Amino acid sequence: MAKLIYSAITSLDGYVADENGKFDWAAPDEEVHRFVNDLERPIGTYLYGRRLYEVMRYWETADGATDPFAQEYAEIWQAADKIVYSRTLEAVSSVTTRIEREFDPEAVRQLKAAARRDVSVGGPELAAQAFKAGLVDECHLFLTPVVVGGGKRSLPEDVRLELELLDERRFGNGTVHLHYAVSSR
Repeated sequence: MAKLIYSAITSLDGYVADENGKFDWAAPDEEVHRFVNDLERPIGTYLYGRRLYEVMRYWETADGATDPFAQEYAEIWQAADKIVYSRTLEAVSSVTTRIEREFDPEAVRQLKAAARRDVSVGGPELAAQAFKAGLVDECHLFLTPVVVGGGKRSLPEDVRLELELLDERRFGNGTVHLHYAVSSR
C-alpha cells in the first residue's frame, strides 16, 4: 500500500504563508531544492486544493526554470497525476490532472490501497482533512530560519498527532528538514 505524505516548507513559527499570503521567504535554494527533488521522485499522485494547484501549475511549463534542479523538479511534477479538490475550479490546465468537488476520505483510502507509488497531500487546509481522517502516514517539514508572526498555519490546530522522528537534515542556508511517521492510533 502506498503512503500518504504531507510536505510543507514552513516558517519556524509554523506558517506556510504570512498574513498577506506571501511565501517568498520559503523559496528553496539549490541544496534544498535538490533534496526536495529526491523526496518527490517516488510520488505518483499529488492531492491539492485549488489555491495550491494554481501555484504549482507553474511547473507544467516551468517558464523561466533555467536551473537544472528546477527543470528536474518540473519533469517530476509533470509525470505525476494530480487531483485538485475544488468546488469552484471550472477546468484544469495541466495534463494528468482531474478535479474532485469534495474530499472523500474513503476514496483516498482506496487510492492509497491501489497505488503503486506514494501519494502526496499538499496545502494545509486539504492536509487537515486528511489528518482528521487518519490518512496521513508521514510528514516532511522544512523549517526555514524565519519567523513571520502569523498567516496560514502549516499544521491543523484542532488535531492531535503522535509523531515518530525518522530523519533530520540541516542545510547550509539554515533550513532544517524533519521527517516524521504518524504513529498508528
